[in-house]
Amino acid sequence: MLKTLARNPKVSRFVGRAAGAYLRFVRRTTRFASDPAEPYSKIEGKLPIIGACWHGQHFLVPLMRRKGHDFAVLVSRSADGAINAAAVEAMGLKVVRGSGGRDRLKAAKKGGVAGFLGMLDALEHGLSVAQTADVPRGTPRRCGEGVVKLAQHSGRPIVPLGVATKWRIDLGSWDRARIPLPFGRGGFALGDPIFVPATATPEELEALRLLAEEGLNQVLAKAEELAGIAHA
Repeated sequence: MLKTLARNPKVSRFVGRAAGAYLRFVRRTTRFASDPAEPYSKIEGKLPIIGACWHGQHFLVPLMRRKGHDFAVLVSRSADGAINAAAVEAMGLKVVRGSGGRDRLKAAKKGGVAGFLGMLDALEHGLSVAQTADVPRGTPRRCGEGVVKLAQHSGRPIVPLGVATKWRIDLGSWDRARIPLPFGRGGFALGDPIFVPATATPEELEALRLLAEEGLNQVLAKAEELAGIAHA
């Protein structure tokens, strides 16, 4: 039903803008702690960056940026991607439509090449970008090759980002998605920038992919700790 509604441009714009307004409300009413205390200390002099996060944990990431730091966000060309695109635009960010996946043919049909080139163009023009690092419908919390390849071709660093809120709804989806709720504690963490050499060998690319994956898990765990989320 959601996909059917999303195919109507007016409906998708309305739902997306409502989602964006709701997320701004959550951001304003949540008491966030950060690690480091001044998040931008990790990336001063390194802009533009490739901000990376996990699927399902990305909803508030665009709203954690400093005022005046613009981002382009990669959004899939799927039907429900239209809603996400409207939400991103409602948060004052540029949208790059595209998608990735394990199947190269399917990824190409979904705009994977166009998405990659769009992100590369944004970086070349000094605009930071943000994307989820794991492959849609793939293995959750496994960093795909796309973000590493983007860093290799652009020369810009991957920066792992983690955001969590104490009050939330856990959806139980493949990506362990959480809907953040207002009026609670929140945590925001940045990892160390990861540069990928243009001349990196396949073995080096795999090592850096694993490093990015580890960094993403670490920042999410730190954000959860700051938010007061306890794990059994």
